Formats: sequence, structure tokens, C-alpha cells
Amino acid sequence: MPSETPAAAASPWPAFWIASSAVFLVSLDSTMLFAAFDALRHSFAASSAATLSWVLNAYTVVYAAMLIPAGGLADTHGRKRVFRLGLAVFIAASAACGSAPAVEWLVAARVLQAVGAALLTPASMSIVLAAFPAERRAAVVSLWGAVGGLAAAVGPSLGSWVTAHAGWPWAFYINIPVGLWALWRSSSRVEEAVKPVQRRRIDVVGLLLLMAAVGAMALAIVESGSPAWRAGQIAAVAAGGVFAGVAFVLWARFHPAPLLDLSLFANVTYRYANAATLAFGIAFSMMFLGFFFFMTGVWHYTLPQAGLAVTPGPLMVMPTAIVTGRLAGRLGHRPFLVGGSLLYACSGLWMLLVPGTQPEYLRHWLPGLLMSGVAVGLVLPSLAGAAVSRLPAAHYAVGAAFNQATRQIGSVLGVAITVGLLGHAGLVRPDFNPLYGLHAALALLTALLCLPVNTRPR
Repeated sequence: MPSETPAAAASPWPAFWIASSAVFLVSLDSTMLFAAFDALRHSFAASSAATLSWVLNAYTVVYAAMLIPAGGLADTHGRKRVFRLGLAVFIAASAACGSAPAVEWLVAARVLQAVGAALLTPASMSIVLAAFPAERRAAVVSLWGAVGGLAAAVGPSLGSWVTAHAGWPWAFYINIPVGLWALWRSSSRVEEAVKPVQRRRIDVVGLLLLMAAVGAMALAIVESGSPAWRAGQIAAVAAGGVFAGVAFVLWARFHPAPLLDLSLFANVTYRYANAATLAFGIAFSMMFLGFFFFMTGVWHYTLPQAGLAVTPGPLMVMPTAIVTGRLAGRLGHRPFLVGGSLLYACSGLWMLLVPGTQPEYLRHWLPGLLMSGVAVGLVLPSLAGAAVSRLPAAHYAVGAAFNQATRQIGSVLGVAITVGLLGHAGLVRPDFNPLYGLHAALALLTALLCLPVNTRPR
């Protein structure tokens, strides 16, 4: 038997933790600012709330628009190279955010931060996929997804603590030491997964069309309730997004080397996993933001208290995802996707029927919260793993990027729906009934969409 080469003998776990630490920062940053927003209003008192909302919205729109092009860049120019570039941009932009002297500078730095985040996210998953043999990928992708899900879930509680004790700039500065560590370690512990022979010219037209489509649709969703935009303007932006999306599909069908190979969607599992990701992404963000509206608006918790009260749910995500990933390698993802979605529907029904106007955290809130945490641990990482489980290696990054972008668009839509239902003064308990009813319905839709998913080992 030939002896193993050093590369073959080396453990893949250092590459996993390096890639996951960067995604942890991206996911953490996407939700920490919910807690820091009020502090920003005090620091930039001359700016309106609508202007300050672009600190959140600019990041969301650019991140969603850039994910799929970034996946294409990683597949064609090297996952390690694009990962390190994205990480360097993210670190520099985080420093610029923390030191921004005016809200306009902060928004510009957030745009740059979103570009860095979009570059490193799909490259990170493809690094993880390439580091492990096929029989272990279900487990490690579930763990990779759990790291990001945990970071996003604990972001508001950590953000409220950091903002209260160190000020809002540290919601950004906290990224720098971890990011620099990952950048340093990735130079020697991450292998390049794309050979030069695989490179091809970038589909610039496809890139621009896709950015226009995703960016316009995300912008229309984000601004749908804004008084600064008229209904006709929102409709025109959305129509422009649809037009750009149709043009992108037509271009991709006839271009010899398109940015997104549409043949990926011939795979039934990939197609349905992405549809389920959209439905679950909407429900996840509705639940998450709805928790804070309920805690602060009905039970009148302070924001730090609400952040602490939400924490037990996210703490269930990581252990659940680890167990699920190990079992999915033998049983496939479908049992956990369908079962987790049904459990998530039960958590929505619990929140609809049980909590009342008087704070009863342990009896009325915690059981539903724990159900939702276990359900997220079952579903969210499994969706990411199922989506890429049958893809060829050359399409890991762009396939994963489309799945992540789909989840991001779902998140934007969920936030828009939640704000539309609950974004007014004087919230009362019945205001939450439509939200939790829709939460349960979307979870049931996710379960139905996951029935055709088949990743059981052959």
C-alpha cells in the first residue's frame, strides 16, 4: 500500500475551523446591529431613522446581490484566494465601520463589509467540502451551518451586552482579532481547491444581470413599507428586478460558460432544497424578530433582558446540528428536514396559543423557544448540506452561494413582513396572531418541499 502524502495525512479540521470562524463573524455581524441600533440613533442624533436604517439595509441588499457572483469567482479563481480576499476586505471594513465619523461613512463601510462577507461565505463552504471525504460531508456541512446559525442567533444578546459595556463601535471592532487570526492561519492551513486548468473567463454580463435582479428585488422588499418611497417607485424597482432575472435566465441558457449553470436545477434535490430554504428563511427571520417585538412590546422587557431571554433557543442549535449531521451521513437529510419543519410548525402554534399578556417566561415562553431551537438545528444546517450534497466539485461554491442567497432573500422578506405586521406603536397581544399563524404555515410548506429531497447514501 502506498504511504499517505502529507496533504492526505493532514487533519481537515484546522481548515474547517478557520473557514467556520470567518462565517461566524459574518453571521454574528448580520444580527448584532439589531441591538446596537438604538445606540446608533443617539450617536447620530441629526440623522433620521430612515437614514440610519440604511446601516442595516445597505448591508442586506449588497450581501444578497453579491453572494452568487462571489460563488462563481471562488469556483473560477480559487476558493482559498477568494476566501482570503473577502476576509481581508471584511476586516478592513469592520475597522472603518467602528471609526466612521458620520452615518454616510458608516453606510459606505457597511457596503464594503457586505462585499467582503459575500466573497468569503461561499468560498468557506467549498473549502470545507473539499477538505473532507464524501462520506463525512453531511456531518461537517451540518456543523458548518450550525456555526453560522448559532452566531446569527446569539448576535442580538451579545450585541446588547457589547453595546451597553463598550459602545456600538465594538460591535464592529470585535471582528478584527478573530478575522486576523483566520487570515493568518489560512495562509498555511487551507489548501487551494481549484486547479488552474479549471479557470475560465468571468461571465461579466451574467454577473451584472444577477446583481441587478437580486439587488432590485431585495431593495423593493426592504423599502416596501418606507414612507420615503411611493408605491409606484417600489413597483418599478421590483419590475426591474424581475426583468433582470428573466434576462439572466435567458442569458445563462445560451452562454457557453454562464455564471450560474442552470443544469444544477435539473437535480431534484437541489431544486427542492432551495425552494424549502426560501420558505424556511422567511419563517426563521419572522420568528427571530417577532421574539424581540413580543418581549419588548407586550412583556416590556428591556433589550438586554430580551436578548438574554431568547438565548436558550439558539443554544440548542449547535448540539442538535452535530447529532443531525452524523446521522444524516447514514440516513440522508430528509427525515430531519421533514421532522424539524413539523416541530418548527409546532413551535409557531405554541407561540400563537400559549403566551399571554402577563410575563410567564418559564411556563409559557421557554417550551416554545426550546422547540424552535431544536427545529432550527434540525432544518437549517440540513438544508445547506442537502443543497450541495449531489453537486459536482466544480460547482460547490456557486451552488452553495445560490442556496445562501436564497436564504438571505427569505430573511429580507421575513423581516419586511414582520415589520409590516408589528412595526407600529402600541403593540397588543392579538397583533401577533397573524405572524405566528404564518410562521406555522411556512414551516408546513417547508416540510412538503423537503419530501422530494433525497440524499440517502447510495
